[in-house]
Amino acid sequence: MSYQPRLKQEYKDRIMASLKEEFGYDSIMQVPRLEKIVLSRGVGAAVADKKMIDHAVEELTQITGQKAVATLSKKDVATFKLRKGMPIGAKVTLRGERMYEFLDRLVTTALPRVRDFQGVKATGFDGRGNYNLGVTEQIIFPEIDIDKVNKISGMDITFVTSATTDKEAKSLLNELGLPFKKK
Repeated sequence: MSYQPRLKQEYKDRIMASLKEEFGYDSIMQVPRLEKIVLSRGVGAAVADKKMIDHAVEELTQITGQKAVATLSKKDVATFKLRKGMPIGAKVTLRGERMYEFLDRLVTTALPRVRDFQGVKATGFDGRGNYNLGVTEQIIFPEIDIDKVNKISGMDITFVTSATTDKEAKSLLNELGLPFKKK
């Protein structure tokens, strides 16, 4: 038998049935699922120092276990001394097993390491069932060695779901273990 992440197995065994019952779906195929997780990080200082992009790509690769890519600027902005095609950030898209593994590590080890953590805000939904979460420091991830970090910076984490409404997406992410703030 091949390896299955804990969260993926829990989704198949418990969460699918729970969501089907909660929203009254006719088929199990209507149940919303997590399609991908995208981690992105803008590096504004990369205009002056090209090594900043390499550090950002390297850190995202360490955090996710999958090679990150540099993102390029789409147009010229003279006030920022930015040219079209210059590397300006880094991103990585996780799907399948790596996605579930990352979500498990995010919920169980990384988020509890945030100072004064009371939960993630429930206001990050976009109206189409996707959720955006901002992390202020990359050092909350245990994969990052704090002695080798040259600059503490944040990143955006986007959860793309197949849900059609924010309510369905919030219920799915809540079942997967994302700790939303209590009102």
